[in-house]
Amino acid sequence: MCGIVAAAAGKNIVPVLVEGLKKLEYRGYDSAGLAVIAGNGIERVRSVGRVAELEAASADTQAATGIAHTRWATHGVPCERNAHPHVSGSIAVVHNGIIENYESLRNELTAQGYVFTSDTDTESIAHLVQATLKTEPDLLKAVQIACQRLVGAFAIAVIDHNQPGKVIVAREGSPLLLGVSDSGNYAASDASALLQVTRNMVYLENGDIAELTAAKVRITRLDGTPVQRPVHVSQLSAAAVELGNYQHYMQKEIFEQPEALANTLEIVGGSKTIQPGIFGAEAGNLLADVDAILILACGTSSHSGFTARYWLERIAGVPCNVEIASEYRYRTSVPNPRQLIVAISQSGETADTLAALRHAKSLGQTKTLAICNVPESAIVRECALRFITRAGPEIGVASTKAFTTQLAALFLLTLVAAKVKGRLSEEQEATYIHQLRHLPVAVNKVLELEDEIKAWAQRFADKHHALFLGRGRHYPIAMEGALKLKEISYIHAEAYPAGELKHGPLALVDADMPVISIAPNDQLLDKLKSNLKEVQARGGELYVFADADSEIPESDGVHILRLPEHYGELSPILHVIPLQLLSYHVALVKGTDVDKPRNLAKSVTVE
Repeated sequence: MCGIVAAAAGKNIVPVLVEGLKKLEYRGYDSAGLAVIAGNGIERVRSVGRVAELEAASADTQAATGIAHTRWATHGVPCERNAHPHVSGSIAVVHNGIIENYESLRNELTAQGYVFTSDTDTESIAHLVQATLKTEPDLLKAVQIACQRLVGAFAIAVIDHNQPGKVIVAREGSPLLLGVSDSGNYAASDASALLQVTRNMVYLENGDIAELTAAKVRITRLDGTPVQRPVHVSQLSAAAVELGNYQHYMQKEIFEQPEALANTLEIVGGSKTIQPGIFGAEAGNLLADVDAILILACGTSSHSGFTARYWLERIAGVPCNVEIASEYRYRTSVPNPRQLIVAISQSGETADTLAALRHAKSLGQTKTLAICNVPESAIVRECALRFITRAGPEIGVASTKAFTTQLAALFLLTLVAAKVKGRLSEEQEATYIHQLRHLPVAVNKVLELEDEIKAWAQRFADKHHALFLGRGRHYPIAMEGALKLKEISYIHAEAYPAGELKHGPLALVDADMPVISIAPNDQLLDKLKSNLKEVQARGGELYVFADADSEIPESDGVHILRLPEHYGELSPILHVIPLQLLSYHVALVKGTDVDKPRNLAKSVTVE
């Protein structure tokens, strides 16, 4: 959500700011703006809509110091006056996060004569810093003092035309990193925004504040204590975040899944056994003392958790619960100190998941594992164990390769837990390792079904509702399919366990309600066939994703797409691929903005 880019360099940084914002478009936004120190004051350009409009409006702007922002509306509707940066006197501010005490700050500053021209919480930061400069003229110290009065989550960048060549940035709860180079120093919400100028990144901790000039970076805590943070060389390349020959990032990322899975599973590629150490040096001892697992996640990541519950209980024999992270800390739960807390997040900065993790730890549940795609993220740093999925950067808002690599990581966790508990024979272990190694090849075969799925997508052009059905470990996959369809095509979609049809959803079924079913050839297939007959008898149109050997005949109103092979316990990873492709091609038919669906953000860093 929202994006920050800031720069202090010995050259014109406006193109860097704009290009950085383009790389952050995937995070979701509704307006954009920049402010630079030019001439004798602050020059500000803001626009509602895409970054391309801001680029055109700022084509003649040049400066060596500036800040830029993409805004996802929280306080106030999307419009130019609510767009960042916000200005007060000599300073300009951009901000990610939410300031919880902004109303009291607003009342206090209004009483001092400051005039608010927006509905945002951010404008209170601008006026607060400007007011602080009256008694503390040094910008770094003024921002330190102001930040100590802010309640909530924030990442901010501040410039002052009276102190040119300097940018102050601070972080508390929202992601922010620095990019350092010989030609200047930079800050951004995400490394992808800075790959154009440097791969040398410094990840700020909560409570850090930094002063950037073209020549140096100085980092302190909010109380002024100097600190050193290591420089990491980003493993991302600029090419990794380019669209290439694909029409959309979502399409690119769907087709990157074989490689993403191969990279994620490389850790067991040459081994005949799976060792607990893949989750951290202490994993063996920690997991031996675990008697239950609690998975915390939101959205797509929660669907990976719900799928893993079937694996963990069936294969490892470990009781497993899955909690929606945004709900977990708001109910009274029964803590279990011997329970492993698994936090799953693509970005590692998901505010609800991070808060749920901290709540779980506050209850004495200190056995924690992060499954995440970003090594330096907050959730990874706060867990005792970690597994980094190597999906690479995921730009499309609708998650695809992050989801399948999360599933792969959770299956590895299942095997490790089973082995530690003495429930995994050598023969079973060898079989599962062979299946994992073959998984990228199997996914490639499923991707070859794209043309058939395109034909199905045409039939959804005039639909407004859809029903997804699955049973057992494929019910969460049906949930993920429904989420993908509603996210990017805006078709209302729901998922149900197929056995629940008679308990309500069957009332909705008619010729205008397509029913998408996942039908692997497993022990529940015969029961699923009966559920499909119930739909057919009510005139429903069925779209069935079946295995090659599933004996479900095609007929009027029953369309069958057969996956090349049945993949046993790992079948959910294969069956979600055609659901992703269906959603993508339906969105193309409907003409929606595939990579940046309305009202949504990629990284949900506020509650």
